[in-house]
Amino acid sequence: MKTPKIAIIGLGYVGLPLAVEFAKKYQVIGFDINQPRVDELKQNKDHTLETSSEELKLVNLSSLKELKENSTGLWLTTDLDELKDTNFYIVTVPTPVDKNHRPDLTPLYKASESIGKILSKGDIVVYESTVYPGATEEDCMPFLEKYSGLKFNKDFYLGYSPERINPGDKEHTVTKILKVTSGSTPEIADYVDEIYKSIIVAGTHKAPSIKVAEAAKVIENAQRDVNIAFVNELSKIFRLMEIDTNDVLEAAGTKWNFLPFRPGLVGGHCIGVDPYYLAHKAMELGYNPEIILSGRRLNDSMGPYVSQETIKLMIKKGINVNDSNILVLGITFKEDCPDIRNSRAIDIIEEFKSFSVNVDVFDPWATAEEVKNAYGIDLISSKKDIKIKYDAVVLAVSHKEFLSIDLKEFVKDNHVVFDVKSVLSKELTDSRL
Repeated sequence: MKTPKIAIIGLGYVGLPLAVEFAKKYQVIGFDINQPRVDELKQNKDHTLETSSEELKLVNLSSLKELKENSTGLWLTTDLDELKDTNFYIVTVPTPVDKNHRPDLTPLYKASESIGKILSKGDIVVYESTVYPGATEEDCMPFLEKYSGLKFNKDFYLGYSPERINPGDKEHTVTKILKVTSGSTPEIADYVDEIYKSIIVAGTHKAPSIKVAEAAKVIENAQRDVNIAFVNELSKIFRLMEIDTNDVLEAAGTKWNFLPFRPGLVGGHCIGVDPYYLAHKAMELGYNPEIILSGRRLNDSMGPYVSQETIKLMIKKGINVNDSNILVLGITFKEDCPDIRNSRAIDIIEEFKSFSVNVDVFDPWATAEEVKNAYGIDLISSKKDIKIKYDAVVLAVSHKEFLSIDLKEFVKDNHVVFDVKSVLSKELTDSRL
């Protein structure tokens, strides 16, 4: 096999950390179609906070020529032609769903088309994006053949190694998470595994086929989704019984084999999306996946449910709902992370608006411009910018800044506090999931 010259296609939450780690041992070119993103990274800045300025400075090179003169390092570009000398492509583009929850493989198709135009004999293309079983070989491979004129498993080869990045997690970083690998032939599977094993200190698991690796990834998050749906349903039931769900879960958790899931909103780029990929493939084969889809429906209902329960509490307290002011704490999809992709906090906000209330959103982690573009919301980014007293506050995301916040500063004497994450003191809240 050739000495790997690696190209990373897509420099987001998944691609960038991978590019930085590979660049410590190999020549790496990081490619992205977003010029502002590439410019930012060249200045050793990463707004996703997945890599530090120090890490970028360590590997960033000033030119493609400098990369060719060195045995290691990272060159960042939006010019596809600069990838022509690479031979090991890793695709880390997003795989979202559309408004009808159907898989949208457009980013993968475009990435495959681009690679196909510069693919050479002997090259390997490894996909990391989450897909349904069969997508790599059945959906992506034809684009590579069409645009390269080469034959699969004769002139070029495929691999699949699903990403396991956990945004905002500084403990389980890319090299510390065991990596599943696979290849389109036994020899390629061995080679792909060795390449990843050279940077993944946690080790690798070589799957027997690409389809197995794809399936393993998609069920990881489908399993979590179903488990969270179960405790979300428990929360609705126990609420009717006037029992605190977390008290119940704490008691049940004293048994050694009880799984410690907690109720809440389920969004983000993985758990809130991946089950739809598996469900899509199952239905394509004539099977209706009842548990997977019912779990999704239950979890998707939680945002509106929180809003409706908050409104009920306001009415019970004699608070006039019409034209009231409500503050939502958090818009990112998880705590202590700037990622707003598929945030389900938006469901709370949209449901509130249907009751003709005024909603403000405060999040010190999110970027105001990004929130405006994605959701049309004028974000409050700093506590000092909160100028009014609110009739209700909903803690939707448990950022560390919110745990020590004095809610009395922001609420009227008669108010409601709903703690979605169950992290505030019971004495401070009117309700929680």
